[in-house]
Amino acid sequence: MSDTTTARSTADALRVDDKKEAPAGNGGPVGAVANWVDERTGAAKGVRFLLKKVFPDHWSFMFGEMAMYSLVVLLITGTFLTFWFVPSMGETTYNGSYVPLQGVQMSEAFASTVKISMDVKGGLLIRQIHHWSALIFLVSIALHMFRVFFTGAFRKPRELNWIIGLLLALLSMVEGFIGYSLPDDLLSGTGIRAMQGFILSVPVIGTYISYFLFGGGFPGHDIIPRFFTIHVLLLPAILVGLFTAHILLVMVHKHTQYPGPGRTNKNVVGFPLMPVYAAKAGGFFFVVFGVTALIAGLVTINPIWMYGPYEPTMVTAGSQPDWYMGFADGALRLLPGFLEFTVLGFTFSFNIMIGAVLLLPILWTIMGAYPFVEAWVTGDKNEHHILDRPRNQPTRTGLGMAAITFYGILFAACGNDIIAIKFNLSINDITRAFQIGLIIMPIIVFWVTKRLCLSLQRADRELVLHGRESGRIVRTGRGKFFEAHQNLDDFQRWPLVAYDAQAPIELPPATDENGVRRKGARKDRLRARLSHYYFKDRIEPVTPAELEAAHHDGHAHEAIESHPDDAERGLMHGGAEEIGEAHAYGHPGEHADAGKH
Repeated sequence: MSDTTTARSTADALRVDDKKEAPAGNGGPVGAVANWVDERTGAAKGVRFLLKKVFPDHWSFMFGEMAMYSLVVLLITGTFLTFWFVPSMGETTYNGSYVPLQGVQMSEAFASTVKISMDVKGGLLIRQIHHWSALIFLVSIALHMFRVFFTGAFRKPRELNWIIGLLLALLSMVEGFIGYSLPDDLLSGTGIRAMQGFILSVPVIGTYISYFLFGGGFPGHDIIPRFFTIHVLLLPAILVGLFTAHILLVMVHKHTQYPGPGRTNKNVVGFPLMPVYAAKAGGFFFVVFGVTALIAGLVTINPIWMYGPYEPTMVTAGSQPDWYMGFADGALRLLPGFLEFTVLGFTFSFNIMIGAVLLLPILWTIMGAYPFVEAWVTGDKNEHHILDRPRNQPTRTGLGMAAITFYGILFAACGNDIIAIKFNLSINDITRAFQIGLIIMPIIVFWVTKRLCLSLQRADRELVLHGRESGRIVRTGRGKFFEAHQNLDDFQRWPLVAYDAQAPIELPPATDENGVRRKGARKDRLRARLSHYYFKDRIEPVTPAELEAAHHDGHAHEAIESHPDDAERGLMHGGAEEIGEAHAYGHPGEHADAGKH
């Protein structure tokens, strides 16, 4: 009997006890229900497609998951809080269990929030989970957007998803501001008062918008009920809808992945949704929920009972907005006063309107337009499912770091008064330093980041050509010294060479063959200048010919890179080109392992 027949007989023997009959009862009760639903909705095909969807495995993809899970926590805890919160500015006298506020006149919104914190079992914990989840939600969105930008995940076909993400971030900031304004405490009331001033700075229509929003003069009686409707109904519905669209587009486009062996623009290397990814995602949800609950149980946030109810004649000392609105406050403090002027008896407060009203739309428009601008500059119309390493796109990475620096300076300027008090410095000097830094520092950070990226690319190139330093010095029979290097295997080498170094586009002639100025010549000249700005400084990836030359015992590599007199002068080179696989001082074990890959 042949070996094949014996193996087949053994395999058949192992499956003797397999059940071959069809499942009884059409899969049991669960199968019957599933079959009933499928016959009426046709959902089986979509569910099958969803369960087989493959997701790559990388830690940076968890930022988006954290945002999604934090939103779920927000919805759960927010629903709990609505059972006791009273969205009314009607006056009442507090008679609850918190003694320092007993007998104090306050709004029903503030009184109900204190009741949730002091009298409802678990109310303070849920309130703090809700607040911390909101902060984690916004942090996760910001980090997720950084990952998308620096890795080029916004390129075709994901431009629309990038815009959806920007809308999610913007609406989440508005939702957060409205949310912490609902308790009607002294701190949040100060923020609402500032918001009303921002609205009034809009020429012509600002007064009408404020009157409509507040139902008359400030503070009125309508702002808290209207904020409650927006916070609980309108914005959550929009956020959930945008999140759903965002996830559906991820499903349609398939998930991006980092470069590596076997990973192309036509596949995804990872785990299917069921059962691996679903188990990991479910566990991560409880990790996010648990860590948020732990923080909420140990760290107090927004203790409104210490601030007291809002009074229009009072202002909280040292009040600051939440971190995600701090940069807009910083812009207000840095804008010069001469931007306010009077024309024909009308005062135009552009020193307030630019920072408080126009800054957000301007920044979000620039971020939304960037994918289209980069695609136009590069002329790239291909689909991209493989992510860039940030170092391989120095200009884009430099621009991103410059934008983060710009934001960071505005955020730090939000606390210029606190910095002046704590460090006993002049607030005028601090403000002037921030104004100068806002112009100079992004330029410096861009230049430094770009040079670092190019240096890292050079280091990758050297690593591919020469291998890793082993720290072992050997001497040949002719008295020549070398440091033996260890070559990279295919898996280590792939991410270092699998990228395209784009060259600046060539500027076509400004005139045609008849000497007539070509249509669009000015636009082409601008595009060529931007392309030159993007790609004039670049490091070409190692080609197969260069890699072969470097690993061919050094002879061909020395011929193209080394000085012709190096051999006579006894100089030591990079290493891998000196010590080949067959060399007596090489690493046969290491090369053998690399060859297996």
